[in-house]
Amino acid sequence: MEALTSSQGDRQLSADTILELLANRRRRYLLYALRGREDPIELSKLAEEVAGWEHDVPPEEVAKNEYKSVYVSSVQCHVPKLADAGVVDHDEDNHTVILADAFDQLEPYLRVVIRDEPENSTLRAALEEESGDGFFRQIKENVARLKH
Repeated sequence: MEALTSSQGDRQLSADTILELLANRRRRYLLYALRGREDPIELSKLAEEVAGWEHDVPPEEVAKNEYKSVYVSSVQCHVPKLADAGVVDHDEDNHTVILADAFDQLEPYLRVVIRDEPENSTLRAALEEESGDGFFRQIKENVARLKH
C-alpha cells in the first residue's frame, strides 16, 4: 500500500469535498462497510457486502450481475475518489482497501446521513448491530421528543 505523504495525512477536507463524497449512496455504503475494520478488506468482499445492502439481501444471495456492477463502479470510480481525498488507502496490487486518516473528518457527517437509510433493511440492521453507542436509539428518542 502506498504510504500517505505528510501533505495527504494533514489535509483538511473542504465542505464541498465532504458533501461530494457523501452525495453518492454507493460511496456511503462503502464507508459504512469499512467502519470499525482494523485490517484491509478485499474489494471483492466489500462489493459483496455493499451489493447485499443495495438489494436488501444477504451477501451470499446477491446476483452475479448486481455484484459485478458494485465491484466495477467501486474499482473504477468510488474507491479512487475516496483515495484521492485521503479517506481510504487503496492497495491496487492486493485489491484491498482500508480507512485512512481523513475518514475522521468525514465520520461525523456520515453519522448524520445514516438517518436517511432505509429503516427496515439489512443495511440498517447491520449498522445498528455495529453501533454499540446506541446512536439510532438516541435519534429515535430525540425525534419522538420533538413530536410531542
